Amino acid sequence: MKIKKILALLLACVMVFALAACSSNTDTTEAPTEAATQAGGEEGTAGAEETEATTPTAITPKVGVFYYAYSDAFISSVRAALDEALGGAGIDYQNFDANSSQATQNESITTALADGYNLLLVNLVDTASTDAASMIIEQAAEAGAQVVFFNRAVEGTDNEGVVLNAYDTVAFVGTDAPEAGHLQGQMIGDYLVENYDTVDLNGDGKISYAMFMGQVGNVEAIYRTQYSVEDALAVLAENGHGSADDPALVYFDANNTDGYQADQAGNWSAAAANEYMQTNLSQYNEANGNMIELIICNNDNMAEGAISALQTAGYNNGEGTTTIPVFGVDATDSAKALIANGYMTGTVEQSATGMADALLGMVQNLSSGATMDDAVAAVAGGNADLYSVAESIPNKLYVAYSAYTG
Repeated sequence: MKIKKILALLLACVMVFALAACSSNTDTTEAPTEAATQAGGEEGTAGAEETEATTPTAITPKVGVFYYAYSDAFISSVRAALDEALGGAGIDYQNFDANSSQATQNESITTALADGYNLLLVNLVDTASTDAASMIIEQAAEAGAQVVFFNRAVEGTDNEGVVLNAYDTVAFVGTDAPEAGHLQGQMIGDYLVENYDTVDLNGDGKISYAMFMGQVGNVEAIYRTQYSVEDALAVLAENGHGSADDPALVYFDANNTDGYQADQAGNWSAAAANEYMQTNLSQYNEANGNMIELIICNNDNMAEGAISALQTAGYNNGEGTTTIPVFGVDATDSAKALIANGYMTGTVEQSATGMADALLGMVQNLSSGATMDDAVAAVAGGNADLYSVAESIPNKLYVAYSAYTG
């Protein structure tokens, strides 16, 4: 009996040890599982951090606004409107004047980036190629800053997207460059159809015109110069004035094969147009039977300069004087006053306030962490009558033009 009891006791001890061993194996198995779960959690966190790194983050904006030239009348209007918009919103900003020098603008941008400016609004000086724009974008990106170009196109229709589609830290706010030329051409054509015989001072059946170009190589200047004449000719031909082989509009100086006189300083200035016009009138006038009968200008600054020369010569002084039709672009306040007084015929309006409001919207959206594409879409959605997004270029915002005749 005692032996049986001893054997039973030994068996019970063996079972206890076996159970203890089983319990120990269960804990060991769970430990790696828990560790694996923790590792998986860490990997998930790392993945989330990677996603967050590629998502734009909110910033406290320090804005540098770089103008190509304070002297430009339209740009002065934009500057006044943007000062009011940014100041009213409590945005920290500083203006810089390039005075028509790309080198000066580049130096200002370099200094601003070193001073911690993180959002650059750039009214580019050199628009003849994409080099200046690309250099600014890359320099800003290295400093962790974003760039919004405005007003002056950084690429043309022949290379559209080559700059804007290449970077995700850039956008453009401006106008559809060809549109102003088309509107101006339609306006000129319509006016001449209604007033053809009156405008044709020498009665030769042709309208002799002068063209003042703002800047050689500038995209807007090229399109305005081209389409204002092409579209006016088309309107005239549709209404029985001239044809492709016998155009109703002829450039006043047959020896100038360019068909324009450009501001060689690239300032789109009244002074340049005034000087050209004074010289022109000394040779092309009513006394010689070859008077310039129409003046087309790339902007209102140049239109004002041409009108000043005309007035000195006795034209465009109101009732009792002969008025030479003059057309511009921008609808500046001074141009509107000239139109109201009958000294100027028409212009194409681009809204300085609309551009300033769009730029403020971009600053606010980007400051909140929006991507460039989303910021453009948000601004466009806020006023569909004034703004639109360029087809296939989601970071390009257009501000609409409109014809203005008073």
